[in-house]
Amino acid sequence: MSITRRDLLKLAGAAGAMSMAPAIVRAQKLEKTSVQIAVGGKPLIYYLPLSIAEIKGYFKDEGLDVKIADFAGGSKALQAVVGGSADVVSGAFEHTLHMQSKGQFYRAFVLQGRAPMIGFGVSKKTLPNYKSPADLKGKKIGVTAPGSSTNMVVSFFLAQHGLSDSDVSFIGVGAGAGAVTALRSGQIDAMSNTDPVVSMLAMAGDMDIIVDTRTLKDTQAIFGGNMPAGSLYAPQAFLDANPNTTQALTNAIVRADKWLQQASADEIAKTVPTQYLLGEPDVYKAALEKSKEGFSPDGVIPEDGAATATKALAAYVKGFDAAKIDPSKAWTNEFTQRANQKYPNG
Repeated sequence: MSITRRDLLKLAGAAGAMSMAPAIVRAQKLEKTSVQIAVGGKPLIYYLPLSIAEIKGYFKDEGLDVKIADFAGGSKALQAVVGGSADVVSGAFEHTLHMQSKGQFYRAFVLQGRAPMIGFGVSKKTLPNYKSPADLKGKKIGVTAPGSSTNMVVSFFLAQHGLSDSDVSFIGVGAGAGAVTALRSGQIDAMSNTDPVVSMLAMAGDMDIIVDTRTLKDTQAIFGGNMPAGSLYAPQAFLDANPNTTQALTNAIVRADKWLQQASADEIAKTVPTQYLLGEPDVYKAALEKSKEGFSPDGVIPEDGAATATKALAAYVKGFDAAKIDPSKAWTNEFTQRANQKYPNG
């Protein structure tokens, strides 16, 4: 087959265009196409970007075969990665700092939530005369799982009011219908959870919310700065060995973040599995409206987030020495910057 000079010039032009194109345009070979993600309460609104990325096929679009393992809480999901049965955690940002305090380096690389989206409330059945945090002394407090971010919010609140974890009993109640039952049946006196569980109990008159981190204003008032929440994080060794796979995961979550910014509550409710609605679609949609501000619009981790989270952990975690923490090693926006270049509009 003969090649003319014109053909050669066309080929040269195409090659030149590709060499000038940014790296994000060219397909990068994935080091690992099959990825296991561990999450603590997949149906929760807190983790909605993860579900959207899966349902809308964004992981598949990036060449990934993602399997999601669901656990009772974020601390349990982290244990799965520590134990080697999962690669990446979809969980609360502050776990990266907690692990660093133990000499293990984990890094968050894309944000799902820019507010904790956690509500802490007291039972109207067992604490009908609640007046102040002192009334919580000796009470049973439900959390998704001990050590999870729902636990952190309560611990931080107690510390702010001169109480400690030893003044209460923490009970893991999960993140679904079981959590609702635990409060309604009187098994617990108060509960820290996320939506739709919190809205379901508050709207039905079963619980009075005393701490609300579903909005940026309340979050910043409680924590004194931006408090990054749901994120994808992994051992630093995973990021080092799999930069292209990490980029692909980030691309999918950023697209999901952006889809959620544009979608209505009705559209979201129709998109997620029906079991996410816990049998009450109207409550779920109301919960979405209350939590929507807490979603990250672009996956980017706020610059002051790690410092805010470090202060929060230092306030209530025994033995947590903030002076020994390097917040900069707990997060990176390297991958989100590329993802936003590739998907400026989702």
